[in-house]
Amino acid sequence: MSYRSIVCVGLSLAFALLVPAVAGAQSRPAAAPTFSKDVAPIIYKNCTVCHRPGEIGPFSMMTYAETRPWVKAIASQVTAGTMPPWHADPAYSTFINDRRLSAADKDTIVKWVAAGAPEGNRADLPPAPTYPSGWAIGQPDAVFEMTEAYPVPASGTIDYKHFEVPTNLTEDKWIQAFEFKPEARAVVHHIIVYARPPRRPAPAVAAAPPAPGAPRPTPPFTMASDMNTPPEHRTGMAKQATPNDRPVPKDGMGAFVGGFAPGQAIRIYQEGTAMRLPAGSTLIFQVHYTAGGKPVTDRSKIGFVWAKSAPRQELVTVPLINGNFTLPAGAPNTEVDAQMTFNTDTTIWSILPHTHVRGREWKVEVTYPDGRKEVVLAVPKYDFNWQTDYVFKEPLKLPKGTSLKTLAWYDNSTRNRSNPDPSVDVHWGEQTWEEMQFTALTMTIGTSESRPTGGQ
Repeated sequence: MSYRSIVCVGLSLAFALLVPAVAGAQSRPAAAPTFSKDVAPIIYKNCTVCHRPGEIGPFSMMTYAETRPWVKAIASQVTAGTMPPWHADPAYSTFINDRRLSAADKDTIVKWVAAGAPEGNRADLPPAPTYPSGWAIGQPDAVFEMTEAYPVPASGTIDYKHFEVPTNLTEDKWIQAFEFKPEARAVVHHIIVYARPPRRPAPAVAAAPPAPGAPRPTPPFTMASDMNTPPEHRTGMAKQATPNDRPVPKDGMGAFVGGFAPGQAIRIYQEGTAMRLPAGSTLIFQVHYTAGGKPVTDRSKIGFVWAKSAPRQELVTVPLINGNFTLPAGAPNTEVDAQMTFNTDTTIWSILPHTHVRGREWKVEVTYPDGRKEVVLAVPKYDFNWQTDYVFKEPLKLPKGTSLKTLAWYDNSTRNRSNPDPSVDVHWGEQTWEEMQFTALTMTIGTSESRPTGGQ
């Protein structure tokens, strides 16, 4: 064989070997996602607010070592859309606190787990989020704590307890954000804080009575008249004294400030809005405890961040309730609604629907003065374990004459795995084996021009 032939053969072999190598390089799959570079940013942004030491998540995800044992469960929950928890139907309205992961983030997590959940180069790891003193809202300007460590028994039914906490505020404050910190989180079912302003001294000169025949002031809204809880449907709780009772204060409760329930511990109000806390107010902590099998003590608290100045619009939270209903034993799909009509222009900033373990679906719709109807919130798979205050990205501006209707559906049948007893009729009640049809509406009544907030 000539030299030229040998060279030609050699070049042919080299080329033949090179082509598969080049083709293999072009078709080589992309490197698998790693925790440090790809997954940690997603977890830090979406998960660690709950999955960190001392919080509601059952395990921490602040580090790779803490996250790695749970990767199969994480992939399963993310794929199913169960985590992060979010239950509003995206077909109706958008919300600034939407917790859903993007499709790209879901894909990254699933591919990472499928590849064996590699840690990757630790140099790629972004800084972990910081939570000042454990507060997700940042360091509060003021923290108010129950004045006693309440002894929660190991067993039995526990009525709602009420604790008075003086604020000693010397001037009105505007609440920009709040966060609840239950001490014995495992036994705290919910907390609602009210603010009772101090009693005002009687005026030296009594106000003149209205002239005969003068029209009464129109209330800002009107509730349907048939929704009060009738005596036969009221809870059987609190009919007699109970050990370590803390009953409703004789001086009353005051205005609604905020609430805690599983999944809902924080509220940050949009810029230009805030809730007034009058000087000298006493906070009333209404706490619902559920016995956890061993005696514990609880001393829950709430932290506030104050607005730096008086807001353009003052917020109030108004409950819409229907306590007059029966859920028949075994019935799988009973509808209960409630309705209110606005007698002045009103802006709705957020809606928090609440039922107990038989609640399965929610819907909120408005009917405008021209007859047009609009669904503004739909929760097709309501989850009692994850209460959510749905905060609108674009607040609902409802003109005078608009009506708002809430609709809840309940499953009191055997197919509801959370149903404590499908053999009994169920009415309104405070305990979880009873039911509620309750909606908290955070709103501005009237326009900002018609409702000046005054100075701070």
